[in-house]
Amino acid sequence: MTEEDIIRFVAGLPGVVAETADADSGAPEIAWGDSFFFYDPRADTPAERRFPFATIVTKDYPGFDEDSALDRDGVFRVNIAVGREAFQRLFGHSPAAHAEHRAGFDPTAQDRLLPHPVYAVQGWACVLNPGEATGRQVRALLEEARERAARRHRPRS
Repeated sequence: MTEEDIIRFVAGLPGVVAETADADSGAPEIAWGDSFFFYDPRADTPAERRFPFATIVTKDYPGFDEDSALDRDGVFRVNIAVGREAFQRLFGHSPAAHAEHRAGFDPTAQDRLLPHPVYAVQGWACVLNPGEATGRQVRALLEEARERAARRHRPRS
């Protein structure tokens, strides 16, 4: 799966707004090229009230998020808010207990479902360059994350 494949897939889910940060988006320069997916069926939620249910990150964020070594050529990471229950099911431990299990995961491994290197404690998972081994699972997890975001969505009155 390419970044474009994932963007097209997620943007095609009902109620999803997809944004790729660039100079015109008002996003900080470090985020340019990264994509964010929000559940916003009327596309009217103010930016400051939106929270993504998934993202695609294309580079390291120095001093904050470098464990995946995303600065390697062609490497990107799909990040998915899977929630506490799915995280437990997928990884065999709770998000809160992830620090005790962190050493058992290689955050640079490609095409493998992993706890997010920074946001595991919040119930996020990730895959670097999803492919044959994880493509189907990534699509299913993205659909589930969209459904969770839809259940939590509170339309503007």
